[in-house]
Amino acid sequence: MRTAQAEPGMGITPAVVLVNTKYGHNAAGTLRLCSAYGIDQLWITGDRWSDGWEKRMPREERMKAYGEVDVIRCDMPLLAFDSGVTPVAVEVMPQAETLPQFEHPANAVYVFGPEDGGLPDWARRNCHRHVIIPTDHCLNLSNAVATVLYDRRAKLQMAGLEPFRPSYATLREDRGFHDGDEALSWTEEK
Repeated sequence: MRTAQAEPGMGITPAVVLVNTKYGHNAAGTLRLCSAYGIDQLWITGDRWSDGWEKRMPREERMKAYGEVDVIRCDMPLLAFDSGVTPVAVEVMPQAETLPQFEHPANAVYVFGPEDGGLPDWARRNCHRHVIIPTDHCLNLSNAVATVLYDRRAKLQMAGLEPFRPSYATLREDRGFHDGDEALSWTEEK
């Protein structure tokens, strides 16, 4: 994780922004989700979540596969993206589009508020789209991120914009399954 001042052109879409998240396990869970769904950047504002991260990172960030995600602590992350991006607030708002009907922009920056409140005014004002996850109760922050990123992947695949992969090619890691003495990898055709 690095701390940076936002400069135009630093941001890579699609990306996820967590605004003033409260719990480190939600930041770490979001890091895992970014890696799983091919999101290259995770931007985090505030420092409430960081207690202990400098001394010992949560297990999720120590795992090798998650090193491909650039985690950036920045107070104004939307300034790092060029003007052609589409910031999307994932928020309970009366005018928000429901996720099942939402068409994900290719250049999306998904902005999630903290576990104990809504998005601040600067985030709401700068988001061009607003989406709500139609649940009966609020979701845990990392569950909300998982829902949105899964919805994005599924819709891209259904539209033919991202390939469907067979089950053995879905995971990019050895899961430790064995066939006799030989380890089976999910990434190799058997």
